[in-house]
Amino acid sequence: MPDTPPSGLDRLRRAFLSPSRGQAVVAVLVGLLAFAAVTQARLTGKDDTYAGLRQAELIQALNGLQSASRKAERDISDLETTRDSLRNSSQRRTTALEQARKEVRTLSVLAGTVPATGPGVRVTVQDPKGDLSLNHLLDGIEELRNAGVEAIEINDRVRVIAQTSFEDGPGGVRVDGVALKPPYVIDAIGNADTLAGALQFQGGFSDDVKMESGSVTVKKSDKITIKVTRTPAKPRYAEAVPGQ
Repeated sequence: MPDTPPSGLDRLRRAFLSPSRGQAVVAVLVGLLAFAAVTQARLTGKDDTYAGLRQAELIQALNGLQSASRKAERDISDLETTRDSLRNSSQRRTTALEQARKEVRTLSVLAGTVPATGPGVRVTVQDPKGDLSLNHLLDGIEELRNAGVEAIEINDRVRVIAQTSFEDGPGGVRVDGVALKPPYVIDAIGNADTLAGALQFQGGFSDDVKMESGSVTVKKSDKITIKVTRTPAKPRYAEAVPGQ
């Protein structure tokens, strides 16, 4: 009697009890897929914070987020304003300091407390017969001052400033107590053309010196160097105004 072919239930039971390699692989893949689906569902449920909220609760949450956003924007604006204020204050302070430094350098040159260099003239006054008086030298200095001279030095020994004193001396003059004899070499810093013109105009300093048998030579230069400096005197009576 021929064998009865196995029923579907028998084949299922046999496959479950003795699965083939392909069936085992399929089973593993199906299990992994199921595990991944469950994990993703759990993560999605955790991340979706607002999924279970009602409409009123969602509106309230949205309003809270908008309020926090506006506060953050105000804080940022305040910080930017403070930053700009500090930056501008720093710039003003830097500009003021630089301006103060420039003024100190300018005043130091005028006061003769620092060496100076720049364009100007070298004036050589010859007095072979010793006929020039103190007034002649003073006239020359005054002409240079009127022409805008910024620094003056005589014979590489004396720095001439506003408080410089002149008096007659043996065989020459005394400038701030320093005895000088001719020839007088005057180094002057300023506009070379203006300074030279102030000493050489008709009837001026040069002509007066020639009338006393002397001579004046004016040489323009792009670089006059004055090395002699002075120690500033402390005021005896004047005081700075507080707050100025």
